[in-house]
Amino acid sequence: MKHAVVVGSGAGGAAVARELAGSFRLTILEEGSAFRPFGMDVCAMETLKATGLLLDERMTTLLFPSMRIRRSREGMALVTGRCVGGTTTISAGNALRMDGDLRALGIDLDREFEELSREVPVSAEHTVKWRADTRELFDACAALGLSPRPTPKLIDFSRCRRCGRCILGCPVRAKWDARVFVDQAVQRGARVQARCRVERIQVENGRAAGVWVRQGLRRRLFRADLVVVAAGGLGTAPILEQSGIPTESSLFVDPVLCLAGRRERTGARGEISMPFVVQQDSFIVSPYFDYLSYFFNPGWKRPESGVISLMVKLADSRSGSARGGRAGKALSDRDRRVLAGGMDLCRRILVRAGVSESSLVPGTVNAGHPGGTVPLTEADARSLHPSRLPANVYVADASLLPRSLGNPPILTVMALARAVGKRILEAAA
Repeated sequence: MKHAVVVGSGAGGAAVARELAGSFRLTILEEGSAFRPFGMDVCAMETLKATGLLLDERMTTLLFPSMRIRRSREGMALVTGRCVGGTTTISAGNALRMDGDLRALGIDLDREFEELSREVPVSAEHTVKWRADTRELFDACAALGLSPRPTPKLIDFSRCRRCGRCILGCPVRAKWDARVFVDQAVQRGARVQARCRVERIQVENGRAAGVWVRQGLRRRLFRADLVVVAAGGLGTAPILEQSGIPTESSLFVDPVLCLAGRRERTGARGEISMPFVVQQDSFIVSPYFDYLSYFFNPGWKRPESGVISLMVKLADSRSGSARGGRAGKALSDRDRRVLAGGMDLCRRILVRAGVSESSLVPGTVNAGHPGGTVPLTEADARSLHPSRLPANVYVADASLLPRSLGNPPILTVMALARAVGKRILEAAA
């Protein structure tokens, strides 16, 4: 049996690993360690906030190692998961199908989405548990003609405690994450190597012969007949570049900016993240308690129980690079105009819901959906294998997406990665 290596254990890596396990001697290489939810109490964090010691979002990693926050060269905060399960562990658990751009290229993922619908818990049965503020925001959006829709979630609501800590790691695993697929791959014979950072692919005679990894101070070569890179939108491109495989300067990140207001005892932090979504041209609006802005932006005042906020998530321009040790990403002029329009819409919604306009304050721009540096084209529609890659090297994450979704990508990435796995098995048959 041939040996395959999957680099990364997030949405894409776990999905493709589950597909390949049993047909290859499979090793999943993960830079992070086992995931642990953020354990600190919010009150303790508020005490830290009051000291003024929380100066920079990147300090979060010191308190919560599974969440990695870095800045682009231009200063944007970029959030990713660094653990088994990847960013799915710190996501809001949204399950939106957003494959229109892929379908336009001739890529049909109907089968993969149908399979996922049977294997992961997708439900919007949380509306009956919404808090009053969420209902008021939903009604305000409806009154403004914005057609809000409850967000389908990767959550088993019979187990959900409504603690509002979805993006800090569900403490009871009511929220599905990619560790489920990793565990299933292991049951089929795969092994997981954590704390293992892949540096580059070893290419010999035009084909991959394995990957070079660093484990602590030790550097070694993992030999493999097949390499699948799914290290995320900020991790895949540097590995390929270091291997002599060019990537595109077309990085998108789905920037997020929240507008917060104050009212008495909102309870908004205890709501599930993003309970409903308003779809607009080039952005979405959704209720969202932004922990990064609350703890690190001085404009967001204590206590958290008085904060009510809406998120704008932007489908940003393809104008960045993930090469080298630090990503290059800034908002374009077009992005800034769209974001300003989204913030004005948030203002209108919050005021309509009875929030004082004088209390409104913006948060900190951050982003957590990087991709687009190895975009698929019509020529790749059948093989899902960009021609720049050696024949036995595949990519299986958001790097393949042709442009920003401006929406939660997890379900779409999993469907695409599963399809990549099927193409690999077809080519190997």
